[in-house]
Amino acid sequence: MKILVLSSLYPNAVQRRHGIFIEHRVGHVARPGDEVRVVAPVPWFPSADPRFGRYAEFANAPHAAVRRGVTVTYPRYPVVPKIGMIAAPWLMAAALYRHIARIRREFNFDVIDSYYLYPDGVAASLLARKFDRPFVMSALGTDVSLIPHYRAERAMILAAIDRASATTAVAAALRDELIAIGAAPGKVCVVEHGVDLVLFSPPADRMALRRRMGITAPTVLSVGHLIDRKGHDFAIRAIATLPDVRLMIAGDGPRGGALRALAAKLGVAGRVDFLGHVDQHRLPDLYGAADLTASCSDREGIANVLLESLACGTPLVATPVWGSPEVVRVPEAGVLTADRSDAAIAEGIARLLADLPDRGATRTYGERYDWRETGRQHRALLAAAIAGHVPKAPREQKVTMTRGML
Repeated sequence: MKILVLSSLYPNAVQRRHGIFIEHRVGHVARPGDEVRVVAPVPWFPSADPRFGRYAEFANAPHAAVRRGVTVTYPRYPVVPKIGMIAAPWLMAAALYRHIARIRREFNFDVIDSYYLYPDGVAASLLARKFDRPFVMSALGTDVSLIPHYRAERAMILAAIDRASATTAVAAALRDELIAIGAAPGKVCVVEHGVDLVLFSPPADRMALRRRMGITAPTVLSVGHLIDRKGHDFAIRAIATLPDVRLMIAGDGPRGGALRALAAKLGVAGRVDFLGHVDQHRLPDLYGAADLTASCSDREGIANVLLESLACGTPLVATPVWGSPEVVRVPEAGVLTADRSDAAIAEGIARLLADLPDRGATRTYGERYDWRETGRQHRALLAAAIAGHVPKAPREQKVTMTRGML
């Protein structure tokens, strides 16, 4: 099987944790004899000057790389401000067509495997018709919880689902929402994400680890980009009501200054450690040393943080959004808050600290999220897509890439 992966969320040397879960998933799909190539489009931006912030990252991204033994190319595609949301799938597909045509000369792929429904999945549907290949899409989170709120984008997503051989969702809540907005139930299934159970594992000597890190008080860990959606501010306000509880925040981003100011304003700056960006190989020590991990997001598919923490034996306090209730559903997983509020999160932290589950039981529960099983299920869908695809007659293969295709 020759698999062409399409995802603008695929990580690169500049955006190191940008969709790293997709890289893990793709890495567990292939079996001996399979071949994988990745096309990871990057928005075009003219300047790499650091003053342009995250836009400069686009210019600094490499044009090609080999990651985990897989060849990845990073072609540029235009993004138009203001109107770009509606135009994005066509702009992406048009920019990728020649690039993929060149790849096909040496890598005659059997199927397109796309991640994130919009614009990636919709662009994949256009390219699949042009190259006469089946395609599979995967829904990850905001491509279901946010983007379909816009009527035009919702219509394009539903049309792409109808044409896809299959669409997966990482959580049942995402699948149910796609069905609620009009997707045919038989076209959408759940294939959960997994976690690296070797990298993310309990520390050999937790007490020694805590001593080395200087941790003596009850400690909460919050991991993620410093943006409003992740809710680090909720965690800060929650521990402000819990004397002697410390908070470690791992991540960087545009809200860093505001979060530090909030901690100072609430008088807890001495109890909040801002760790900045933490490479993945260092995260297990943080999970292992913490007493619990707080996930205060307002929307997620199934957050990597949840699975990584469980794999390290660290229970969770999580807001009841989207896929989180599907993970935090037994006592050994932790506590699901009543809602996304300061008081509910503080109550959840206090309740869990008062009755922490056995960390071995938490790890055992986390072992159900195994990338190997995710890869097995996903590969089966790709194989079925290839087997069920009926090539078009030559006279039908001429397709014009216009909005009329949707």
